[in-house]
Amino acid sequence: MLYLDNSATTPTHQEVVDAMLPYWTDIFGNPSSKYYSQAVDAKVAVDHARQAVATLVNSKADEVIFTSGATESNNFLLKGIAMSHSNKGKRIISSTVEHPSVLETLRYLETQGFDVVYLSVDSFGRIGLAELEKALSEQPTLLVSLLWGNNELGSLNPIKEASELAHKYNAFFHSDATQVIGKVPVDLENLPYVQLVSVSAHKFYGPKGIGAAIVRKDEMGLSLKITPLLHGGAQENGYRSGTHAVPLIVGMGKAAEIAYSKLNEHRQHLLTLESKLKQLLMQQFGDVIQFNNDESNKIPGILSVQFKGLNNEILCKELAPVMAVSTGSACSSSKPSHVLQEIGCTMEQLRSTIRFSLSPYQSEKELDIFLEL
Repeated sequence: MLYLDNSATTPTHQEVVDAMLPYWTDIFGNPSSKYYSQAVDAKVAVDHARQAVATLVNSKADEVIFTSGATESNNFLLKGIAMSHSNKGKRIISSTVEHPSVLETLRYLETQGFDVVYLSVDSFGRIGLAELEKALSEQPTLLVSLLWGNNELGSLNPIKEASELAHKYNAFFHSDATQVIGKVPVDLENLPYVQLVSVSAHKFYGPKGIGAAIVRKDEMGLSLKITPLLHGGAQENGYRSGTHAVPLIVGMGKAAEIAYSKLNEHRQHLLTLESKLKQLLMQQFGDVIQFNNDESNKIPGILSVQFKGLNNEILCKELAPVMAVSTGSACSSSKPSHVLQEIGCTMEQLRSTIRFSLSPYQSEKELDIFLEL
């Protein structure tokens, strides 16, 4: 079976699995303990993994806070900033096409007295900078939270420019970067106003259940005040207490090392695969299909395709014996896509849309399965 649902999750790379294995049974110590080898070696491994994640996004190692994944990171960062800095105001700006873990967190904050402005998007799911500045200029804003790259359309938001606008109006800036890591270069050192970032390891061939919140330090080297996610033993700079999940952290670190070393190679291959898949789809289905994606300024390897007159749920089931595809985000699979609705698709169009998300570990030849459909 050809797996084309890599935006939902990716298989764990074999080198990642191999790197994790010793930390389940041999190097099993608690890295917060001292002196004996199992604990010391575990701490060294956690520190190495933290540096690997930092290198992947070009941040400082002590800005990487390990979490269970991007959903937890989004909750922690949005709620934490809101609770710690509400004296700056209770206004938050986001967009209508954010991941459910952001949208649901914002809806919760609305029940706590916060005012959330949801920016509309264009036909490819991107916010407009003029609309963002207008919203920022209307009244003091605490936080701007914008998706880096859309998980259904692949569209990239203008993160650099948006973060600069947030800084201009004295607002914190957060981005859920889950979908772009390992596919698009992320250089936080050259994005000084992107202060908060969410990441999940299982989107770039790491294990499930581990991710990171990147909490940038200010120009004085001071940590940002955020209400802790978990209180306890003060692990993770006091932001998230609890015994480290060492095997998972090691796995994320190894996945980050591979993603960093292969970034350009994987990006180019994904572009090649995407081009071939588009050609095959047009060759086989012609006028029956329509692409929802932009041609450029997007995450490579993600295609959102309407099959006119076909029900996407039925199509997914029919294809299941030979390929894995999805109707959209795995986190909202029981509902019509809010992303497609926000870009102007009719109910008929979104009910005929399939998302294909490719892997750099696939070959062009594997895509020839489309010639048999």
